Amino acid sequence: MKSTANNTKIRTIVFIEPRNEHLHIYSRFELPRLGSILLATIMRNLGYHTKAYFLTIQEIKKRNLKPDLVCISTITTTAIPSYNLAIHFRSLGIPVVMGGPHVSALPEEAIQYADYVIVGEGEKVLPLLVRALQGSYDIAKVPGLFWKSEKKIYKNSENNHISDLDSNPPPDWSLMDMGNRKTKGKRKKITIPVQTSRGCPHDCSFCSVTQMFGRRFRYRSTESIISEIKQYDPEIHSLFFVDDNFTASRKRTIELLDAMIENKFNFTWSTQVRVELAQDRELLNKMHNAGCRYLYIGFESVNPESLIEMNKHQTPESIEYAIKVIRKTGIHIHGMFVFGFDSDTIDSCKATVKFAIKKKIDSVQFLILTPLPGTQFYNKMMEENRLVDRNWNEYDAHHAKFRPKNFTLAELQEMQIQGHQRFYTWWNNLARLIRGKLSAFVIGVYAHYLNYKWKRAEKKYLKRIRIIPDNSQEADTKHELFELIANETT
Repeated sequence: MKSTANNTKIRTIVFIEPRNEHLHIYSRFELPRLGSILLATIMRNLGYHTKAYFLTIQEIKKRNLKPDLVCISTITTTAIPSYNLAIHFRSLGIPVVMGGPHVSALPEEAIQYADYVIVGEGEKVLPLLVRALQGSYDIAKVPGLFWKSEKKIYKNSENNHISDLDSNPPPDWSLMDMGNRKTKGKRKKITIPVQTSRGCPHDCSFCSVTQMFGRRFRYRSTESIISEIKQYDPEIHSLFFVDDNFTASRKRTIELLDAMIENKFNFTWSTQVRVELAQDRELLNKMHNAGCRYLYIGFESVNPESLIEMNKHQTPESIEYAIKVIRKTGIHIHGMFVFGFDSDTIDSCKATVKFAIKKKIDSVQFLILTPLPGTQFYNKMMEENRLVDRNWNEYDAHHAKFRPKNFTLAELQEMQIQGHQRFYTWWNNLARLIRGKLSAFVIGVYAHYLNYKWKRAEKKYLKRIRIIPDNSQEADTKHELFELIANETT
């Protein structure tokens, strides 16, 4: 079946990742994902006029954008504002393409609001789709595409992952509009996301990485990464290597770090790693020498049963060892813990908080297990009818969105709130300053304030979860989701 787009002329393409204005764990850190800017660069290189936006709904609508095609990228917490924008642009007669982790997991939902949905990676798919819309390619042959024609929905063949990441150009950040965001009269230092690999073989039950990028690691070449980094200025940029596990391949990581040191880069940077890194002192020290100053580590829990349940393949002993070894390098440890597994109890959550305080972790996040679409955990909650609702705005690891086994909803929520209250007391924050951990002190003060502010902002939610019956499942219909979209104001 050939495209029914009537040979649409496409000259200008806008890429949008809406900012979530709801208060959440990353509110202070404005970091767009790579999808939109990378696709904007690719399509610009193919001759189209492109622009990418990382703004709120209100800011985007004020721009009065009228391109030939709109591409919207979304994660679960931005799904509702993304659908809102899709409805807005379609009302102007502008076709809308949606992509990203959320719609890749739920394309049948997304196609109700968009004209086209790309499932999986979009670098190869979008150019083919644009060709199809202009009449020079068969839309039925565009892989990984959900599309509509004459009120019928079509699903094309599966979208294969890109094998050669070097085939992607370095993202051109001059194409990105993030607004004029300032702090105390000065523009913030910009954190640049850099991707050196895709995929993860571990497949933790609550993680959506493998659903989007698969379980096979794919790597960029060192030459490609170094070439990209040279575009940035350490005076105004810091780097965040967005890989799910930056040190997954020791040989490849050593090669990259050696090249960064040889080029005498003066960047400070951060990344995500697993606790196994602590077993390799040489690699850890080389990371510090290359500029690594912050490590985000998914410790998840000190409850052995919970670690087994989540397929994490680590132990409380390995967590403790990692903290001890990494601390000696002077690298800031940001530990991430998750509450709400079926093996968790109120006592095990309290023990996890006590452990984090006792081991003097620099900063932490105590997150609520969240059933993100596309994960094993989401599928389990669906099968067991344990989802509370589908208010995607609240799928941010701050809100309890499923009925836990050993808690009430209110108890699970309280464990998360109390965890931050206990870890970030004024005394504990002062102790970090006394130990010479200035960044940990600053983060602690911010986290203390954020916890207080969040409770005030979420009074209605906290009241609601205390009265939700054990067998309830709210906002479960298309109509109710549409109501949430229509009422979105930020």
